[in-house]
Amino acid sequence: MQVLKLLFVRHAQSTGNQQKRMQGHGEFELSNEGRSQAEKLAQRLLAESWHPTCIYSSPLKRAVQTTEILLSHFLAEPLPAMVSDLVDGEVSAPLDVLAAQSAPRSIQVHYADELKEFQNGVFQGLTWAEAKTQYPELCAELERTLDWMQIPEAESLPDARARARQFMQTVVERHHNGEQILIMTHSWILQHLVAELLGSDRSWRFHSKNTALFEFWLERSRWQNLDYSRFNTDLWQIRRFNDSQHLATVGT
Repeated sequence: MQVLKLLFVRHAQSTGNQQKRMQGHGEFELSNEGRSQAEKLAQRLLAESWHPTCIYSSPLKRAVQTTEILLSHFLAEPLPAMVSDLVDGEVSAPLDVLAAQSAPRSIQVHYADELKEFQNGVFQGLTWAEAKTQYPELCAELERTLDWMQIPEAESLPDARARARQFMQTVVERHHNGEQILIMTHSWILQHLVAELLGSDRSWRFHSKNTALFEFWLERSRWQNLDYSRFNTDLWQIRRFNDSQHLATVGT
């Protein structure tokens, strides 16, 4: 069955993650560990022959750098089988044919503001200890209540959910069965993106690991149907959720 495949990915570890900073829209580079994570992810996807036809990425540096590492692998020039298998003898195909066979595939990349992490206002770039020093009353109140409190200069929850909704509507309208779409984003907004895709009126918390994979298969031609197709789980599949097996240490 031909389906539209959506693969959500949380970016690799950043220096902000290492330092336990509330990154928000702040620009943080990948850490050395993060670059290693992205390399492992690329190797896994290539081993699975999971080659995206299109990539959407947050424009924040930690997401962009993860995307660039994946692209460097996806677009690496492959060695044609007739050459890699050759030990002795002659290559029968002309060089221009070999060049065409070895040319890297193009992948459209779109940088979407809707995929940015939560814009966390005055907390951007701070650790919680630093925030408690700079904003003691606000932090004390946040620790006392489970009710949502608007952080000064931060975006609101409805605004964040709205951009997640807009992004998911755009992707599903733009793409069709047979396409494989990779979506590079951040842990907090990822919760809202998944809730929108699943049609939930609530956003649910889950802790996504760096470079974790969330893969969904949609039978796109029936997506808008309001009949019993909605309840046919052959048409809507969660293939993996928070999958970070590629980070497992060998031998443990």
